[in-house]
Amino acid sequence: MQRTRTLPHVIDAPDRRPLDEWLTGAWPELLSHLDRTGAVLLRGFGVPDVDAFRRAVTSATPDLLDYEEPSTPRTELSGRVFTSTEYPADQQIPLHNEMSYRRSWPQYLWFWCGVAAETGGATTLADYRRVLDRLSDPVREAFASRNVMYERNYNTGFDLTWQHVFRTEDRAELADRLREQGIEFEWLDDDRLRTREVVEGVLTHPRTGVASWFNQANLFHPSALPPDVRAALHDALGEDGMPRNARFGDGTPIPDDMLDEIRAAIDAETVRPPWCAGDVLVVDNQSIAHGRESFTGPRQVCVAMSGIARSRLAEH
Repeated sequence: MQRTRTLPHVIDAPDRRPLDEWLTGAWPELLSHLDRTGAVLLRGFGVPDVDAFRRAVTSATPDLLDYEEPSTPRTELSGRVFTSTEYPADQQIPLHNEMSYRRSWPQYLWFWCGVAAETGGATTLADYRRVLDRLSDPVREAFASRNVMYERNYNTGFDLTWQHVFRTEDRAELADRLREQGIEFEWLDDDRLRTREVVEGVLTHPRTGVASWFNQANLFHPSALPPDVRAALHDALGEDGMPRNARFGDGTPIPDDMLDEIRAAIDAETVRPPWCAGDVLVVDNQSIAHGRESFTGPRQVCVAMSGIARSRLAEH
């Protein structure tokens, strides 16, 4: 499939129908645009609030997903509609495929803009099919054949606690859940928990058959941290105690220079479409990564997730 540089594809409201009514009949058409471009911006439909946004999403994809095993803080607003990641306005959120550190992830992400920031605040996008094309053969082949191991250390005093992520205080219950999901884990002293989960580094889209970069190695790897923060955490916790890490699936380190190449490819494909109040953005999570610019002034962007895809590794 030839991949277009038009990202996102924009559909202006064709008539005065509410978005939920329009989507009821137009979802197949929208899916064809998603297969081609990976993201569709619906503009001018007059979506005034969170409830109208939820009605629109469920008219096309009725079963919304919960935000399970989060890696960042969010707040549920209404019926599995969440705030976007609650990071300070002066910080950027790097591009990523939602929940690609797990063995199941949402197929579609739906964003609604209630208030556009005064400056900045775009939901950045990158076509990860094109990112894969930009990478050198050794990098593509290493991640496709060796996969990615995501390691998380909880209750270190940094990042989210295991009680928050897994929504339980019961260690025995959590252990049963982790075994059921095939997640390697060990309990450490001071109520700390270490988990390791191996997931694809490259994914073939189930509908289009097109391969794309699909992982969060660029976020989980310690090289994503500012050098002084990385050094301080390493001194305090050691290499194996870092709150997050990414390795190849066999446990061997991912070289920093590979991560540099990956980040350069992502940067080259990044676009920053500006928001207008009332916009709805639909993203195919298996083809397109998203992030966030820093911003000034008030900003309200909410997100819902739908459809579920599962790793082929979960079958083993």
